[in-house]
Amino acid sequence: MKIDQILDDFEVLDSWDDRYRYIIELGRKLAPLPDAARSEANKVQGCASQVWFVSKASPAKNGGGPVLEFLGDSDAHIVKGLIAILFSLYSGQAAKKILDTDAVALFEKLGLREHLTPQRSNGFRSMVDRIKTDAQAALARAA
Repeated sequence: MKIDQILDDFEVLDSWDDRYRYIIELGRKLAPLPDAARSEANKVQGCASQVWFVSKASPAKNGGGPVLEFLGDSDAHIVKGLIAILFSLYSGQAAKKILDTDAVALFEKLGLREHLTPQRSNGFRSMVDRIKTDAQAALARAA
């Protein structure tokens, strides 16, 4: 799902209970993460829940650096939904665009800071940091 669709859907939902259910539903739609990818190397540090990310870089397009695709999973339903939101923003994007895109602003726009625990908010930032680190590494390999 594209991030614009998620933003539009969020606008229509009246209550935070509905928005939480929507976030959880987004997480259920994530592509499955192979068991072999649930390794310590793929674990996102700084999250209270178990979170794993795998990135795959494809050759550069239009000077934006390599294009990254992400897979991920978590043992927490709400975190899986946050992963889905991040992947809708970043997956399929060029590394340079990933580095220039502010997911924390999206987090604020969706009102998530006020409705998630500080631990979840910190975990969200840790996931963003991991995605940006992977984008930087892909750019360095491509140089």
